[in-house]
Amino acid sequence: MEEINASIDFDKRLAGQDLAGSKAHAKMLASQGIISQDDADAILKGLEQIETEIAQGHFSFKRELEDIHLNIEARLAELIGPAAGRLHTARSRNDQVATDFRLWVREACARADAGLHAVQKALVAQAAKHADTILPGFTHMQVAQPVTFGHHCLAYVEMFARDRGRFGDAMKRMNESPLGAAALAGTSFPIDRAKTAKELGFDAPMRNSLDAVSARDFALEYLSAASIAATHLSRLAEEIVLWASPSFGFVKLSDAFTTGSSIMPQKRNPDAAELVRAKTGRILGAFVGLSTVMKGLALTYAKDMQEDKEAVFSAADALDLSLAAMAGMVGDLEPNKDAMRRAAEAGYPTATDLADWLVRMLKKPFREAHHIAGAIVKRAEDAGVALEKLPLADMQKIEPGITKEALGVLSLEASVHSRTSFGGTAPSRVREQVAFWQEKLK
Repeated sequence: MEEINASIDFDKRLAGQDLAGSKAHAKMLASQGIISQDDADAILKGLEQIETEIAQGHFSFKRELEDIHLNIEARLAELIGPAAGRLHTARSRNDQVATDFRLWVREACARADAGLHAVQKALVAQAAKHADTILPGFTHMQVAQPVTFGHHCLAYVEMFARDRGRFGDAMKRMNESPLGAAALAGTSFPIDRAKTAKELGFDAPMRNSLDAVSARDFALEYLSAASIAATHLSRLAEEIVLWASPSFGFVKLSDAFTTGSSIMPQKRNPDAAELVRAKTGRILGAFVGLSTVMKGLALTYAKDMQEDKEAVFSAADALDLSLAAMAGMVGDLEPNKDAMRRAAEAGYPTATDLADWLVRMLKKPFREAHHIAGAIVKRAEDAGVALEKLPLADMQKIEPGITKEALGVLSLEASVHSRTSFGGTAPSRVREQVAFWQEKLK
């Protein structure tokens, strides 16, 4: 029973939040006349000593005391005697753990936001340096149209901005205090829940005591936002893995973010990126696991909820580490402009530019222009030349109206510079977005 029931091995991570909640509760009890000021002072002094002991690594966590709450309460009793027992007046472990956990998850949201901000800044710095560095854009992992590396980096800046918005929204929704809901029904003592809520940085107390002790949607929302952010990190990690491979050769990572092989001395493996990619499974698994725990629970508290913390702690650790690693990798990588350009030249990526020219200059319907451009690409493939190297006469055999002016739109530079629509890959647009994000991320 002790083995399955104890949670101190993992919930000791809530020590800081538990101490903060206890301090706020003790102050409120004294201000309401529920306990004496002398007892409150003794409690606060004892809690301060416990905080110091934990910070210095001198606190003894005992499994027989089950959880962080009883461990702290027992130590408080050792320090100040019977007055320690007054601290639990008008509260329960149910609202205590709900409060502690909300405080911890709120901090995890803030850490995620800071980590995402760091990744964004690293990406924007790369975009600023490579607003006109050309690489192939892909669809279906086939060369599609030329884009710039800066534009590619900024796509992830946008994704991570939405991730930050999700964590911010989650923080707003979870920022209500369960403290004072007691076991499930509230308390008969004249407590001031607004006071403890304010002391702990909450916007207000939760309005329903049953909901206060049993809600874990704040943890699910954190895990949901973390899962989406991890998915975005994994996509970028996958691209780094591909780009760093000899087959692509688009980027080089230093030894700081790669490892060697035990038998192949030439290897430089992008292990950091691979591990970021893999940790997405852990984070998504935590969301699925906690959802499964909560889906069958009637109101209010059940011991099943003890399984909420390990999943969140593990996911948060994985996300925090992944964000730090990704910010480091993005800042560390060196693009290989020549390799990017060579890859962009393959696969006739400016065929759409030719079709657009036919629409614009010859007033062809786009579907007809698409067909003509496809036939010209086929002619270039048969001749084994790049599209802009195909003789004009060969193009005119397929569409007599084509003039030498059409050749001017077929270079990679002409293609990327022409994409001037808002959000497009034109270097001028990329620099606009770099300036926007530099200001926004200050």
